[in-house]
Amino acid sequence: MSNLDQERSYLQSGAHRARRRELSPQRWQELSARIQTPSLTLPRRAALRLRLFLEEETIVRRPGERIPCWRTLISFPDLYAPGEKEGLQAGHYIHEQGRVCNISSDWEGALRDGLLPRRDRLCALLAQKEGDADYLTSAIACIDAVLAYADRYEWQGLSHAVRHGARTYEEALQAFRMLHFCLWASNVYHNTVGRFDQFMFPYYQADMEAGRLTPEDAQALTEEFFLSFNRDSDLYSGMQQGDNGQSLMLGGCDAQGNCAVNALTGICLTASLRNRCIDPKINLRVTRDTPLELFERCTALTRQGLGFPQYANDDVVIPALIRWGYAPEDARNYTVAACWEFIVPGTAMDIPNIGAVSLAKAVRDAIAAHLKDSPDYDTLFARVKAELTARADTLEASVKPLWMEPAPYQSVLMCDYSHDISQGAKYNNYGIHGTGFADAVDQLCAVKKYVFEQKTLCPDALLAALAQNFEGAAPLLHLLREDAPKLGRDTECLPIADALLDAFAGSWEGRKNERSGIFRPGTGSAMYYLWHAKDLGALSDGHRAGEVLCANLSPSLLVRDAGPLSVIQAMARPGLPRVMNGGPLTLELHDTVFQNQEGMTKVAQLVRSFIQLGGHQLQLNAVDRDTLLDAQAHPEAHRNLIVRVWGWSGHFVQLDKAYQDQIIARTSYTI
Repeated sequence: MSNLDQERSYLQSGAHRARRRELSPQRWQELSARIQTPSLTLPRRAALRLRLFLEEETIVRRPGERIPCWRTLISFPDLYAPGEKEGLQAGHYIHEQGRVCNISSDWEGALRDGLLPRRDRLCALLAQKEGDADYLTSAIACIDAVLAYADRYEWQGLSHAVRHGARTYEEALQAFRMLHFCLWASNVYHNTVGRFDQFMFPYYQADMEAGRLTPEDAQALTEEFFLSFNRDSDLYSGMQQGDNGQSLMLGGCDAQGNCAVNALTGICLTASLRNRCIDPKINLRVTRDTPLELFERCTALTRQGLGFPQYANDDVVIPALIRWGYAPEDARNYTVAACWEFIVPGTAMDIPNIGAVSLAKAVRDAIAAHLKDSPDYDTLFARVKAELTARADTLEASVKPLWMEPAPYQSVLMCDYSHDISQGAKYNNYGIHGTGFADAVDQLCAVKKYVFEQKTLCPDALLAALAQNFEGAAPLLHLLREDAPKLGRDTECLPIADALLDAFAGSWEGRKNERSGIFRPGTGSAMYYLWHAKDLGALSDGHRAGEVLCANLSPSLLVRDAGPLSVIQAMARPGLPRVMNGGPLTLELHDTVFQNQEGMTKVAQLVRSFIQLGGHQLQLNAVDRDTLLDAQAHPEAHRNLIVRVWGWSGHFVQLDKAYQDQIIARTSYTI
């Protein structure tokens, strides 16, 4: 068995977790007292915490290993004494944990130059008394902590790369792993990988031209590097196990707009295919001109059931970002955050998931309040628009004043590292999810058809049925669930879908956040498809109270008889450029689709068709409902079953049952 095969087996068995440890109560108390010293500012505490964390870490090196860093510490003291954090945050809006997250670092610059030039620049600013001395001192201390940690490995190439920049592909991989690992140790999270095949390609190319590297060794190195993300990914979970933000982007274009797909693009796809691990999560930038062969190669990866690659359409995303004020060279350099939100590496402090609007509830509330006094559909839809605007007003007011924990080490890894990234950067935009889009459209379609056009359903009867959750109204429930128009199946829904997208985009147009950024609406749902369903009640599309919403830009879970082609046609809407925060069409394909080359080609053609129709983002699941049900009943037999959840992949048996049930309820299409 090769070293790589041994490493895969070692990780998949969970044997590596035996190396983990908790600090003793006495040591925890000692470290807490040092970190939480009242006289230390938060930036200095952050730097001290990072140094102590790395000093406490055990250096692990397995035989033949070429990629460093194994996390052994399960947990570590926080910056705050008991009750202190609550006092600091009082009167502020706290996003998630109040920490910097969903940032894509300046990996290109950090790997090219190393940390010493950044340290020298920070020292010069400090000596010249330019900038915040507290931040500058803390950032310098963070660099020193990382350099000392790298030296403990006693790898000359690693120490050189972290200090002065990588010289080879192997050194670049080692340095990235070191710098990225230290980000996790610094208490920030959802640390993305960015455009890996772009910033790593110069090292690969130089090695190949110099004869220092063979294609086989490059493949093996990349696979080992990818495996390293899975050594500790379970310690970095978000809402669920697997939601850790380790997203990697491939393909796309360069700063001038030229195709940038290269040899590393294919190497990365093969590495992910061979490893069959949930990290790093693969994304691929494509265009209408992307050859079918690349889609076919990616379909082979989808067949493995990993839920990736996730596709992003440069033809739609880049112009939309430019329209929102991103410089063309930055827009062309976009990557994704933890799930699918579009961000720019090195220069952005965008918070791409600061809040969400339930489109399904906005429509439901407008119907409940105004259906009876609306003489026609246009009047009712005007009420929907007013409801969306009111919700935008409320959400905008609720996210300020924002408080974020200082992040000196994350700041060091940005293009402008002269100030703390938690205070802002070149781009400071906020992303707003729009959940239950198809459920909202289907409600409007049903009301428009049966109340206003056919006049076969009176408002009082509908509202009474909704209030009673359709108890005693079985014929009406059947009509709305089975016969009423549904987005993804019936073309009469498309004008309403376009109007609703336009209204949602319009409700945020022109708004500025307190950091002089804009609000970017999007079609993603994240975990809100469960949260927003809890108090939603019954809907005029036939949803009963308690039933969950669709995930992202997907058909309602009530749709059972639509084909995948009609779905992609319905979801490639012309209004998508105005809601470009991100949020993919999520499709489940039955795993029998992938059994032969003909089926694989059809899947690749389906993906390409969605891109050519103007779809902005797509993720696919290869699923078998019977397997999922068996995994619920017998999780011990399906430990390595991987599924796409909302914007990330995870092990099915580790998900909460509510997420499992929603995945099982999704329609699995055949082609």
